Amino acid sequence: MSDDTSETIMRATYRALCDHGYADLTMQDIADETDKSKAALHYHYDSKRDLLHAFLDHLYEEFTARVAEPAGETPAERLEGLIDDVLRPTDSDADDRIAFRTALLELKAQAPYDEGIRERLQRFDASLRERVRTLVAEGIDDGTFRAVDPDDTAQFIVTALDGAGTKQVAVGQDIDCARRMLHAYVETHLVAGGRGADATRTPPTEVSE
Repeated sequence: MSDDTSETIMRATYRALCDHGYADLTMQDIADETDKSKAALHYHYDSKRDLLHAFLDHLYEEFTARVAEPAGETPAERLEGLIDDVLRPTDSDADDRIAFRTALLELKAQAPYDEGIRERLQRFDASLRERVRTLVAEGIDDGTFRAVDPDDTAQFIVTALDGAGTKQVAVGQDIDCARRMLHAYVETHLVAGGRGADATRTPPTEVSE
């Protein structure tokens, strides 16, 4: 399959998911977003399941490229930039983002029953955790951050990011609240000398010396 054909199908899958969600999505819905027939899609993908696995692979490549170099001069600024990149991507309008997050939430619900989806979601999670862990470790090394545990901190931040996206879809929670609070967490609990309410106490994840 040519790169152009693959890109066309992936973009069509995105649009169809926004319009129909996961549960009601059919191969015909995806074909209708292209100039290709349903039979042509089946030539490249045996089933909707196979196509969606390929789509998650496509999203992974786009996601890792988008968050690879967050804006900022310091580790703290880059970590806050990464948080913004994850919570507020700029490649689509707000309505499309909500619709697409809804479809992804439906996909996530299939993970316990679909090993292919589960493995791909685990890859997303591991990649983001490693990106956050690297930024935290850099901040510790140059004195920007306190001597926290990078792995625990990355796990916490990624869990908060994932939960914010889920709550936005499920109950309409304002995702900007999560963004502001995660920024505050970086500035008051990670940054050395931060002036948060608990700044004078040893944070739970701080490494004892």
